Amino acid sequence: MTISNLSPSAQSFLAGVNAVEQQITTATQQITSGLKISAPADDPAQIDDLLQLRADQQLNTQIGSNLTMANSVASAADSAIGGAIQVIDSAIQIATQAANSLTGENTDSSLALQVQGMLSQMVNYSQTQVQGQYIFSGDQPESPYYQLDLAAPQGVDQLLTTGATQQIQDPAGGSFAGSQTAQTIFGGQNANGTPAADNVFAALNNLNTALQSNSTAGVESALNDLQQASTHLNDMQSFYGVVEDRIQSATTYSSSRDTELQTQVGSIQDADVTSDAMLLAQANTQLQAAFQAEAQAPKSTLFNYLS
Repeated sequence: MTISNLSPSAQSFLAGVNAVEQQITTATQQITSGLKISAPADDPAQIDDLLQLRADQQLNTQIGSNLTMANSVASAADSAIGGAIQVIDSAIQIATQAANSLTGENTDSSLALQVQGMLSQMVNYSQTQVQGQYIFSGDQPESPYYQLDLAAPQGVDQLLTTGATQQIQDPAGGSFAGSQTAQTIFGGQNANGTPAADNVFAALNNLNTALQSNSTAGVESALNDLQQASTHLNDMQSFYGVVEDRIQSATTYSSSRDTELQTQVGSIQDADVTSDAMLLAQANTQLQAAFQAEAQAPKSTLFNYLS
């Protein structure tokens, strides 16, 4: 048990001074740091909500970063497929020219060399990279899906068989596919493993073979394949166009979500500097007034009562 020699009025005065000084300390700290919660002890009831909001911010920031990368990939894919469409259109022009009038072995050999160059270009498009990753190699982006091999049945060697299973996370919820493999885009196959009618590599290689052999029927067949390949590539470009639109919408949402989360965090964590400044001024005034009043108060001692 503590026995105080102070009078009740003195004890009350000191308690009041301590309370005002605590207000001054708190207001000064909040003004200096800009925060009303700097440590869990500042407001234990709000800590769980604050920690959850901060976790939500980190997740949203990561999703935003992933969307930026996904957009780079989708844009590069869109551009690569656009280039591939131009190559196919040029091949269609060559096939149409040859189908209408085969002009002799030398001329057709020259055209065949052009088509071989186009096949090489197409392989290059299938090997498009972003930040060192092959964007059409699905779940094995460290390796190209195809390489040029004019002696192969389709003019290329397939190096991978992997699919593209990765999804792009949407900050609004859910996820969506953001890529296709080179096989889906350039080397479509039937169920039995034979080249599909819209197989881009096979269409170009068939034209190359037909031109080398001066086969009108072969050129006409290749022309039909090239037209189907062109339609398929346009469908693939449309796929990436949709992906780019979804990424843009998701990015916009992520940015808005970031602002919303920052506002919520601020409402819990940030100090109201204006109110704190007013409180600090009032507390200093109160403290000064209290000391002045105490100094002017009459002091009674035992001698006052005995005299």
